[in-house]
Amino acid sequence: MESLLILFGAGLLAGAMNAAAGGGSFVSIPAMVFVGLPSVAANASSTVALLPGTIASAWAWRRDFRPFEGIPLRTMILISLAGGLVGAVLLLVTSQQAFDLLLPWLLLTGTIAFAFGRPLGAALRRRVRIGPGTVLGAQVPLAIYAGYFGGGVGIMMMAVWSLLGDTDIRSMSAARTILVSAANAVAVLCFAVAGPVRWLETGVMLVAAVIGGYLGASLARRVPGPWLRGFVIAFSVVTTAVFFRRAYG
Repeated sequence: MESLLILFGAGLLAGAMNAAAGGGSFVSIPAMVFVGLPSVAANASSTVALLPGTIASAWAWRRDFRPFEGIPLRTMILISLAGGLVGAVLLLVTSQQAFDLLLPWLLLTGTIAFAFGRPLGAALRRRVRIGPGTVLGAQVPLAIYAGYFGGGVGIMMMAVWSLLGDTDIRSMSAARTILVSAANAVAVLCFAVAGPVRWLETGVMLVAAVIGGYLGASLARRVPGPWLRGFVIAFSVVTTAVFFRRAYG
């Protein structure tokens, strides 16, 4: 019962963070590991638990779905579906020992992306322009990463897309939600069939994350954005440090 209460609290926080600023996986995966799940099962279960919130965000942005800079959104969705499947399969064939060593680096990658993705994208945009073909090519590894782990992948996508030039932030935000949802959804199907998901723990966190997402949306309207991002970054830095110590200490 104590473990389920921990997961419920973590789900509330993860859902609220995703709705307000992002970074919910920095809570959900460590919480799953903390209550005793192997890291591969924790990663897969976290993806399942947070998927409804991701899909809800995509639905909320549905009026803003449109091609940007000549790239059909349908093409990007297909790439994300394929990449998410590849990423999920790669996770399933990764040994537990290897993933324990890899997880801190994945958390670090997500933390760096969350902390510096936007300013780095803005700085590069002043110096670099890329074409639609490059964006399509970049979407392949991003989608694979989303299916494998996914922390900070939405920020990574938007940073790449911003290099196209004058791309509307609303259309990029909308595209981010549907493409992350696509990659995660196919990964969830793969995990459900292959069996690493712990359904009791996942169900508790899923319900809590939905509630937390609703509360987080209200919080985001009241708390300044930089404060929310600062909290997520600080939390993810601490979490990453703990997992480095766990793996290599």
